[in-house]
Amino acid sequence: MLRAASHLKGMGIAATDGDIGSVDDLYFDDLTWTIRYLVVDTGTWLPGRQVLISPRSVRSTPDADRIPVALTKEQVKNSPSTDAEKPVERQYEEEYAQYYGYPYYWSGPYRWGATPYPGEGPLSEVRASSAMPPPGGNPSIRSVRNVTGYYIEAADGDIGHVEDFLVDDQEWAIRYMIVDTRNWWAGKQVIISPEWINRVSWPDSRVYVDMSREGVNTAPEYDPDLPLEREYETRLFGHHKRQTYWD
Repeated sequence: MLRAASHLKGMGIAATDGDIGSVDDLYFDDLTWTIRYLVVDTGTWLPGRQVLISPRSVRSTPDADRIPVALTKEQVKNSPSTDAEKPVERQYEEEYAQYYGYPYYWSGPYRWGATPYPGEGPLSEVRASSAMPPPGGNPSIRSVRNVTGYYIEAADGDIGHVEDFLVDDQEWAIRYMIVDTRNWWAGKQVIISPEWINRVSWPDSRVYVDMSREGVNTAPEYDPDLPLEREYETRLFGHHKRQTYWD
């Protein structure tokens, strides 16, 4: 199921022995555009502290307002501290993974390292996945909140800005950026896959995509009030002449 990042924000995190807090932000890596951590505001439970929760701990599909995790409050309380004002470094990620006993997501050919999905065992025990192997290199961790508002530029000019993201709640992949075109095409939203990005200028807050304005203009319109069905995705990928991520 695809969920808007804005809908995930504010959802409660339920440990096995009580509530931890609520989602304040989402952190993704900028190579595979996969959500690596839920940034959780612990409220009055751990005043003044935010904690990171990996999708590896999510026990089942999130419901309307709560995400259940296979962690205890004591585990979360004693987890490595992070500073929300500073970048998440690889050294911290290694310490975090070792604390929880998680395999490194950057070690292996799949989106979650040795497995396609965050909560699975060895690859021999899981079914085949549509996930593409991540590219080489060391990803940087980015904030969904900070990237919201970035300008989207096609080969021949601006399209609009990032309004939201659509997240696959099984692989925790960012499938689409929701783009608001109000300054160019009033009243219309479109969705663009991160796979269609040429490059991102992080200092300039600008995303460059491999398509023309006309191609975006004539693409199937996205309606946030309707469920995003596979039939719509098929038409969208067909329009842009791209291979679908589920094939």
